[in-house]
Amino acid sequence: MNNGLLCILMLIASNIFMTIAWYGHIALKGVRWFDSLPLFGVIVFSWGIAFFEYCLQVPANRFGSAEFGGPFSLLELKVLQEVITLTVFTVFNILVFSYHIKWNHIVGFLLLVAAVYFLFRK
Repeated sequence: MNNGLLCILMLIASNIFMTIAWYGHIALKGVRWFDSLPLFGVIVFSWGIAFFEYCLQVPANRFGSAEFGGPFSLLELKVLQEVITLTVFTVFNILVFSYHIKWNHIVGFLLLVAAVYFLFRK
């Protein structure tokens, strides 16, 4: 597997962990044992999940970075990360919170795709 594809797959996986760490506690509202945790307990719980995000995200950036032999510049890595983050968050929002996508969201995503296109254009 090449470094670019490995980087992208690891960024997707890391963003799944990140989204769960950041927003999973909202989805767990109403779960008795979780509701009884103090805020500090929720933070520690989220940190535990975020640990796995970092275990994937840091090596993904190394594999993908041109400085370490990967195909992406730092700017390309950052834009790629943001698009993956928003995509994973949107899927999470639809699946977990039954969120409905509106036309302006689609336009926003198309503009992000355009940003990626122009940023990666040589």
